[in-house]
Amino acid sequence: MSFGGNPESDSLSLGEEQLRQIIDAAPSGMIMVNHSGKIVLVNSQIEQLFGYERAELVGKSIEVLVPTSARLRHPQYREQYFDDPKTRAMGVGRDLYGLRKDGTEIPVEIGLNPLMTDGSRFVLASVVDITERKRAEERLRITIEAAPSGMIMVNEQGNIVLVNTQVERLFGYSREELLGQSIEKLVPSKVRDKHPEHRASFFKNPQARSMGVGRDLFGLRKDGSEIPVEIGLNPLQTEGERFVLASIVDITERKKAEALLQEKILELERSNEELQQFAYVCSHDLQEPLRVISNYTQLLAKRYMGKTLDEDAHEFIDFTLDATKRMHQLINDLLLYSRVETRGKGFVEVDVNEIVRIAESNLSLAIEEANATVSVGELPTVKGDNSQLVQLFQNLIGNALKFRSEKPPEVHVCAASEGDMWRFTVSDNGIGFDMKHAERIFVIFQRLHLREAYEGSGIGLAVCKKIVERHGGRLWVESQTGKGSSFHFTLPIRGAKYHI
Repeated sequence: MSFGGNPESDSLSLGEEQLRQIIDAAPSGMIMVNHSGKIVLVNSQIEQLFGYERAELVGKSIEVLVPTSARLRHPQYREQYFDDPKTRAMGVGRDLYGLRKDGTEIPVEIGLNPLMTDGSRFVLASVVDITERKRAEERLRITIEAAPSGMIMVNEQGNIVLVNTQVERLFGYSREELLGQSIEKLVPSKVRDKHPEHRASFFKNPQARSMGVGRDLFGLRKDGSEIPVEIGLNPLQTEGERFVLASIVDITERKKAEALLQEKILELERSNEELQQFAYVCSHDLQEPLRVISNYTQLLAKRYMGKTLDEDAHEFIDFTLDATKRMHQLINDLLLYSRVETRGKGFVEVDVNEIVRIAESNLSLAIEEANATVSVGELPTVKGDNSQLVQLFQNLIGNALKFRSEKPPEVHVCAASEGDMWRFTVSDNGIGFDMKHAERIFVIFQRLHLREAYEGSGIGLAVCKKIVERHGGRLWVESQTGKGSSFHFTLPIRGAKYHI
């Protein structure tokens, strides 16, 4: 007896209506073929898949559904199957296509199952249209190919199944030389033996992560050279098979930059050591001969005071005394500047209100002499070096007193939160200056005014800048000639107890 109404000499003999109903209800395409390659049964899914009516297929050769490019070889494959019939997937390792009635080809996945009834042999094939899967794979392939970093896909056995152009460029291989090869081909020999163990460990606990966290990774190029790489691992699973998709980035330039940075850090550390040594020289070796010059000049002035020296001699003595005094001040200021980093204390919780009160107390005589008014808004608590913050506010308020106009000085200190920083402001109604000099005033020993007009070495604001930077902030100024200045600086809000 046959299915579908067309008799065949080698057709099914039946038990069979039930089998037909089961096959017809299957969600995938099902097609039964006898030993001679004739179709004896199809279900509705096959009709939809290939565009034929059932009656157009039953009794026809199975090769009607095989693309012309593979049709000549198909009878040979069929004979080989009947010689050794067992359940298996068809065409493992290569792409399979079915030929529709309209002449178009569709990618398919085929499973073969042998059947025997009344002494006759059949094969029952399940046919699945994998067009959508192929589209998804193609989208994945295009995405991987377009990725700016190297992308390589490996199966659970460690074989490379996909690479992109960046991998070819990175390792110097063509993709044909890599596909199907073990991933260990790209692993340096010194770690190659342990790599399969790491790979097996990943598949036991597959999750997206960076590979080799905390240690340097290297890839082995075709020419035998090794390159530093950064690798990200992403597990994938499709049709029950597990893969890992690895993104690979050549970090050669980053390593060079890190090495250069490390060299600069070491150089800076050496410079700091030299600065400390220089500070020691300033505080000891340079001060001593300066004191000798000053002392002997003072003795000279006392001994010959009122005696028969000409006017030039007395003037020369005065010049020498003044110069030694200024040199002594310069050395002390330079020492102060160098010690912002080398002698700074650890950071603690500091109430800035108390800091400003101490600074005002230190400047009380200067405030009184200038008939100045210092007003202070509510200030926060920050983490910092207590003594350096006192020096910071003392320098800024003292600067406002020094560069005052004819009006009594008015100085205002306030603070406001800006994101994760406090912004402090010390403003005044002094003489101000042209903003084209805004950067220059923070440079060590730079002055905008003659020494005869305003005393000092020009180091105060440079020290302020260094203190602020040590605390993780920045210092800047806004000013206008004749209308005063506002000095602003920021400090991190770490440990702040309240917000303004």
